[in-house]
Amino acid sequence: MALSECHSPTDHGDMELSTTPRTQLGRHSERTRADRAELYRVLDEALICHLGVAGDDPAGAPMVLPTCFGYLEDTLYLHGSTGARSLRGGSGAEVCITVSLVDGLVYSRSVFSHSANFRSAVIYGAARPVTDPEEKLLALEAIVEHTTPGSWNHARRPNRKELAATAVLAVRLTEASVKARGGPPVDQDTDVATAGVWAGVLPVNTSYGPPRPCPLLPADVPVPAHVRDR
Repeated sequence: MALSECHSPTDHGDMELSTTPRTQLGRHSERTRADRAELYRVLDEALICHLGVAGDDPAGAPMVLPTCFGYLEDTLYLHGSTGARSLRGGSGAEVCITVSLVDGLVYSRSVFSHSANFRSAVIYGAARPVTDPEEKLLALEAIVEHTTPGSWNHARRPNRKELAATAVLAVRLTEASVKARGGPPVDQDTDVATAGVWAGVLPVNTSYGPPRPCPLLPADVPVPAHVRDR
């Protein structure tokens, strides 16, 4: 099965996110986004997620690490070295994955009311080691195409040795929550009446700069369209 044959996540846009004790918001519950399509929009825009696992040291300290990811249908995939502690600790265990996007910094008339406009997702589930060779390749393709679209068909694909050294974890997107804030500052009336204190939103944007060729790259090798046009 090719990556293009997998169903688009937008097919599930009319489904609501799961409601469990772990995904229900306490403070600022009005920022909850119940539409499952909101989850996919956050995942589509994010380049990095944070994987939280129970540590394997004697003290049982937790470990949270940033990593690239990809997803197909309702499954999120993570990859790393087979020797990585994070993947050893997450394999088969309950994990927590978070994704955050910052859209703006909110300047209020009081420092207590300062905030940020953001979109975030929290995903809970059991991490399943991917051992099937076909699924493993599809997962790695999904990760590559999510972070660097167009690279799977442009660069050399992993060989047997590289695949053997790479661990892949799969986590279902079944139990997840999405939280978001947008809009201007929310100040107390007494603070709004204060003269001379600026309040508003400073937008935060992510953009790509001009491609920087590898120093070892021959000068006559052009920048491919999938890099140039991002």
